[in-house]
Amino acid sequence: MTEHTTQVRVNLTDRGYDIVIGAGLLAGAGQFACERGKISHAVLITDDRVDDPHAQAVGQSLLESDLDVYKLIVPAGEESKSLDVATELWQSMLELGADRKTWVVAVGGGVIGDLAGFIAATFARGLPFLQIPTTLLADVDSSVGGKVGINLPGAKNMVGAFWQPAGVLIDTDALATLPEREYLSGLAEVVKYGVILDPELFTFLEANAAPLRARERAALAHIIARSCQLKADVVEQDEREETGLRAVLNYGHTFAHALEAVAGYGELLHGEAVAIGMQCAARLARQLGRIDDALVQRQQDLLLALGLPVAVPALEEEALLAAMQRDKKVEHGRLRFVLPSRLGHVELVGSITPEQVSAAWKNVAR
Repeated sequence: MTEHTTQVRVNLTDRGYDIVIGAGLLAGAGQFACERGKISHAVLITDDRVDDPHAQAVGQSLLESDLDVYKLIVPAGEESKSLDVATELWQSMLELGADRKTWVVAVGGGVIGDLAGFIAATFARGLPFLQIPTTLLADVDSSVGGKVGINLPGAKNMVGAFWQPAGVLIDTDALATLPEREYLSGLAEVVKYGVILDPELFTFLEANAAPLRARERAALAHIIARSCQLKADVVEQDEREETGLRAVLNYGHTFAHALEAVAGYGELLHGEAVAIGMQCAARLARQLGRIDDALVQRQQDLLLALGLPVAVPALEEEALLAAMQRDKKVEHGRLRFVLPSRLGHVELVGSITPEQVSAAWKNVAR
């Protein structure tokens, strides 16, 4: 790693690992892998959009570190996070002779990280794996914390595991190849961290919306490192979502997952759904008297400044409510939401009525 990298440690005793952030790091992926443990052969899982150039660069670096490398490529998109694709990957791993000494290397966005991590968690009852995210959304969220899994039809992330990576390597230069819509989508999760945990980060985003939209290196490195540190702090205290603390990371996601499921996976990017979901959650919090109009408007203004959507698309409300009932935070049939009480602090709130949810859906952007 170079002197211009930033390192964040996720302290989980024997499952702890480093997140290394910097520019031009893919060429050092082989060294990064070898520093994380005894590795002789790796199965690199990527998709057909990321393969050239990012997965190819990682694969070349692994080969230069004298590792045996096999590459498995799946179609890009949320549809690949499925049981059918997982079954194909398990079969391919079997045919390649993968065993308990094989490492899985995930190179791609959140879909690849979740899918490859799920393969690592389940094949041969668990293989070490590395996260090498190539999207902003994966950089700041899905690559950190060990949540891996696949979707069921109509129920996102319903089958999965907690399986921590051996390390996370984030090359900010990889973001230069992201389409504009996907890049902006990742900023929604950064806004989320500001609302739930860090008012200073929220203020930084407000002051640096233009540099961030222009993908300036210094601003990007700052928000990625800060987001990773905030998530690491939460994961260290509630790795498996047993105390309820980690639930704060789902701010806006109960609405977002319903939007994704009803619209059809891929119609809305995850970050776009999260942006809309955060506005719905803020309006719900305002209904309950937890926050005032000023915070709802401030969040909306920031999301719009970052090029993110805030208006609920025209979808059937009954279908949205039904999808929300499948959310993992539902308890005894009652909906629960992560809601702010002030900037930088949220709580899990239960006993929300369908009528209150409906009002939050319908009160679209002013």
